[in-house]
Amino acid sequence: MSSYDIERYLNVRSAYGASFGPDGERLSFLMNTTGTPQVWTLEESRGWPEQRTFYDERVTFASWSPERPELIFGMDEGGNERAQLFRLDAETGEIENVTAMPDAKHRWGGWSHDGERFAFTSNRRDESVFDVYVQGRDERGDEAQLVYEGDGWLSLSGWSPDDSRLLVSQAYSNFDQDLYVLDLEADDPDLEHLTPHEGDVRYQSASWAPDGDGIYLVTDEGDTDTLYLAYLDLEGGARSAPETRAGRETTRESGDLETVADGDGWNVGGIALDDETGRFVYSRNVEGYTDLTVGEFDPDAPTEFETFPEPDLPGGISGGVGFDPDAERFALSTSGDTVNTNVFVVDIETGEAEQWTSAPTAGIPPESFDDSELVHVESFDELDVPGFFTLPDDYEEGETPVIVDIHGGPESQRRPSFSSVKQYFLDRGYAYFEPNVRGSSGYGADYASLDDVEKRMDSVADIEACVEWLQDHPAVDPDRIAAKGGSYGGFMVLAALTEYPDLWAAGIDTVGIANFVTFLENTGDWRRELREAEYGSLEDDREFLAEISPINNVENIEAPLFVLHGENDPRVPVGEAEQIAEKAAEQGVPVRKLIFEDEGHGFSKLENRIEAYSAIADFLDEHV
Repeated sequence: MSSYDIERYLNVRSAYGASFGPDGERLSFLMNTTGTPQVWTLEESRGWPEQRTFYDERVTFASWSPERPELIFGMDEGGNERAQLFRLDAETGEIENVTAMPDAKHRWGGWSHDGERFAFTSNRRDESVFDVYVQGRDERGDEAQLVYEGDGWLSLSGWSPDDSRLLVSQAYSNFDQDLYVLDLEADDPDLEHLTPHEGDVRYQSASWAPDGDGIYLVTDEGDTDTLYLAYLDLEGGARSAPETRAGRETTRESGDLETVADGDGWNVGGIALDDETGRFVYSRNVEGYTDLTVGEFDPDAPTEFETFPEPDLPGGISGGVGFDPDAERFALSTSGDTVNTNVFVVDIETGEAEQWTSAPTAGIPPESFDDSELVHVESFDELDVPGFFTLPDDYEEGETPVIVDIHGGPESQRRPSFSSVKQYFLDRGYAYFEPNVRGSSGYGADYASLDDVEKRMDSVADIEACVEWLQDHPAVDPDRIAAKGGSYGGFMVLAALTEYPDLWAAGIDTVGIANFVTFLENTGDWRRELREAEYGSLEDDREFLAEISPINNVENIEAPLFVLHGENDPRVPVGEAEQIAEKAAEQGVPVRKLIFEDEGHGFSKLENRIEAYSAIADFLDEHV
């Protein structure tokens, strides 16, 4: 039996999302001490933090003005993802809603360098598309200037160094994007296309070079399966198309794209760049672990750089880099299996890392947390499927129950970062297995495409292979294996229960897809096209989507099922939970259903998380 209850574990805190104030002396970050993430500030390492926002709703980000003691933060309502932007005066504590359009989504695009304006994209005009807006720091609501009408999923990657242009990204899917420049000083601003191409090509994590004449980005353009760091010369002349491979042809009319750093077989995850000094941090995702490179670009040779010592950080997973005003230091958050998330500040030239936040572990000794092991499972077609397997302390050979926890996405990746829920179940005597089945990101574009549309069920077959691997493990009781997953991972749970019903002792579906047809019909208008790029379209693939939907194979389910959902979920509407719970119960399956009226796609409020995971623990204890 567990040493600590679930409430104690869910009170393990996380500090992340750091941003330096304009004086370089003050740091803002998000921390969930009150049960939902709020804005806090701190003036020295391990100092006493000051809470700056006091809402029941989650704050999603906070960004300091580069010139004034004020910051913008984002917050939605009840998990509806229609984020509004708020300005916090750090001197007076006064907070104002500066967008005040509660029916629209607002996606932050950054402050101008003089701090007079900020930019964002929003679907105010048409719920299915995002337009580009620029707003003065003293303007409110509809005073924002619509500077470009979009026709898809637009987001912003920042202002040019002279604040005359915005870098715009358009996403067609998680593996296909385009980059554009929007000239704000033109009489009729229009997008200049930087990345003409054919097929699926990723252009991500774009940042302006200090002189404004180029862009740094990560891409898989050309004959490569993984993302590399590149420099796009905006002043360059025409060049021939690069080498290609099947399905990933690219063409370019102007501008040279040069490789800055190869990922050496792994994805370069992104770059954070200070556009005054050319100092940067980029990361590689190596088997799920973070490898950082810190350096400074040569102003006369933009693909050349010197490197600084790599910081020594605990945990193995880090990100969310923010530079101080002089780019002498940067802040980032770091995490690991046994390390809850905290903010560290790194001296760029020495690599010395200092922990600034002290997010508590709720009195649970960190040494009691368990480390995972990276394992590889051979699937039905000899594909190598990676995953993280964690055994509890004092397990008994052949007697250990297992939770197979399947990530969402599907183009996501389970990495060895801290999970209080996982540590709770380990403390209760469960083993934990977290697979990265085909379709997961982090292992190259080819691996990620192996579950597209008609190949969807191959990823479910990977789960079968993982369970067979577990059944052969000497620690595991093969009759006590449960499936658990959220969002797309919830679909995977339901599909695993319908496709391989004899493998499971129980299933837990959180905000999952039960019916691809009704999901695509009812998901947020702004998401439908992106999701159809992954799953298949209602127009062309409706019959197949219906065929693989768990709701239409529900008669196969044998294991007890627990369905949890948020009433306000804009991504996977709550009807998905209602229909699978009803149909499974009609088949005589023991079903429990739990719907939260004030949540969306997942559970952000502490009291709801306590209720949800207490119920999950009771359900597993009863059936597993």
